[in-house]
Amino acid sequence: MILYPAIDLLDGRVVRLLKGEFNAVTDYGADPAAVAEEFKADGSPWVHVVDLAGARDGERRQTPAIKAVSDTGIKVQSGGGIRGRRDIDALLAAGVERLVVGSVAISDPDTVQTWMSEYGAERFNLAFDVRYLNGAYRPAIKGWTDVLTVTLDDVIQAYDQSAIIHAMATDIGRDGDLSGPNVELYADLVRRYSDIQWQASGGISALDDFAILRRAGVAGAISGRALYEGEFTLKEALACLQDA
Repeated sequence: MILYPAIDLLDGRVVRLLKGEFNAVTDYGADPAAVAEEFKADGSPWVHVVDLAGARDGERRQTPAIKAVSDTGIKVQSGGGIRGRRDIDALLAAGVERLVVGSVAISDPDTVQTWMSEYGAERFNLAFDVRYLNGAYRPAIKGWTDVLTVTLDDVIQAYDQSAIIHAMATDIGRDGDLSGPNVELYADLVRRYSDIQWQASGGISALDDFAILRRAGVAGAISGRALYEGEFTLKEALACLQDA
């Protein structure tokens, strides 16, 4: 299992949102590239970078900050507001290794499958951000501001699943609150869509969470607030994965 330490960008600064709410921002006030340098020095091969302004507004992209992170030499998985080829090309030119596509992956599967064919499926991580409402997990788009009536299963089944290599699911109700990951959700996704390399996001609060997620079969885990709040160090988390 791969650990992806997270950098969430807003106005060029490193922040975390609580449960996806833009009025619940914790500002860590650090230079994104400096944070990436620390992650790399601690042994992480990857970093997960989210352009929060891009996710919310579409046009207010923070590509220069993402390029600065990539220039450190760490591999970057990044998304937030990817709407078309112009965004894809700009991020790839900035050195991004893997593109995280959220809203469009949910609202327009045909377009995303075309991108995957053109650029290579390995380049894409489909991000399914969900809230549990009315007995089902339902995806949210536009920076988690709009929750749809369709279910997560509806969205996944709109794809030729053999073409999906990477996908991630975020339980918005747990994101940033250190309440523990939604293991049942991830175990169910791994069981029913076993050809996809799933990444878990949201709620990780302790080293034990990584072992639990690994047993559930996820391929990767994204951790943000727990690292910034000192619940554990990145070195400890990476060692935990090596020992598992």
